[in-house]
Amino acid sequence: MSDDVASLSAAQMDALREIGNVGAGNSATALSQIISKRIDMNVPRVSIVPLGDVPDLVGGPDVMVVGVFLRVYGKAPSNILFLLPKESAFYLVDMLMGKKRGDTQKLDFLDESALMEIGNILSGAYLNALFNFTNISLLPSIPALAMDMAGAILSVVLIQLGQMGDHALVIETEFKTDDEGIKGHFFLVPDPGSLETILAAVGVE
Repeated sequence: MSDDVASLSAAQMDALREIGNVGAGNSATALSQIISKRIDMNVPRVSIVPLGDVPDLVGGPDVMVVGVFLRVYGKAPSNILFLLPKESAFYLVDMLMGKKRGDTQKLDFLDESALMEIGNILSGAYLNALFNFTNISLLPSIPALAMDMAGAILSVVLIQLGQMGDHALVIETEFKTDDEGIKGHFFLVPDPGSLETILAAVGVE
């Protein structure tokens, strides 16, 4: 990642955090309406991390997770990654499909489609927040889903981001239900050039 991005000012980080806050609030509301459960969220963390450290944000490279990945197109291209521990993903499927907790032991095509749609909805909530701050219209790709160890999924994603350099700027939000049955991490990783576009649009340079 370029030096200017690696040394963002406090005002720039605050602007990105505020966008993340609104996006996270929208996403939590949308998800709680879908599953009819209260969703708590941590205040989004905005950080610049070495690419190799990203798996540690979700519990380590060996944790089994379900990941939904979307590429974002437009004037500020970015990447979105929604990661759920395997047990949380199965519980979410149980709720979405009207099953008893614990019924889902593996994902079939319909289960995967439901989880990708959740990724779509959360991404849309974030991108709407970004539009409201910047008036920049962004379109997400069709989501891709994989279940594997966090390190393996993130390696594939981060290889695609490799042209950015050795670091990623991550706007990270953690979601959890009141019964702690579902925990997930949502990452918005803007391309380096996109950050300049976003920050200029919100009037922070």
